[in-house]
Amino acid sequence: MWIYEKKLQYPVRVSKCDPRMARFLIEQYGGADGELSAALRYLNQRYTIPPKVVGLLTDIGTEEFAHLEMIATMVYKLTKDATPEQLKEAGLGDHYANHDKALFYHNAAGVPWTAAFIQTKGDPIADLYEDIAAEEKARATYQWLIDMTDDSDLKDGLKFLREREVIHSQRFREAVELLKEDMGQRKLF
Repeated sequence: MWIYEKKLQYPVRVSKCDPRMARFLIEQYGGADGELSAALRYLNQRYTIPPKVVGLLTDIGTEEFAHLEMIATMVYKLTKDATPEQLKEAGLGDHYANHDKALFYHNAAGVPWTAAFIQTKGDPIADLYEDIAAEEKARATYQWLIDMTDDSDLKDGLKFLREREVIHSQRFREAVELLKEDMGQRKLF
């Protein structure tokens, strides 16, 4: 079903150790509007969506896993040379005490990821509007992350991710219009 190329979707570079920025980036790793939540939401919704939209949810859901991999790489690179004291100063002391420098699915505030983050209603239009909202929230978060760093290398990867969220939102909007047209012509299922 999938072909995994053993490389990132887009190169990830960082110019310095910055555990504070890593803490903020973790929001996109294990937060409610982060990449894990998006991937699981879309891949789950495929089972109650009309067939003509299944491929879109599959494509975007699997791409979100690629984005998760990019965020993990960014966090790793931002923290790999950090001392325990630097992690503590950056607000990652609790994380370090529990996980060392290993990644763990939680948001920037340290709240663990939960399946409650995944919204699905079973109504195709409602679910697609939820997906549009999720992509727009992720886009906004990426913009705020870009605004919080002076690392031009890191900004490059974050800008790539932000733009992919815009494209995903556009594709979901197109799917809504497609399904609304179908609703006018016949029943959805």
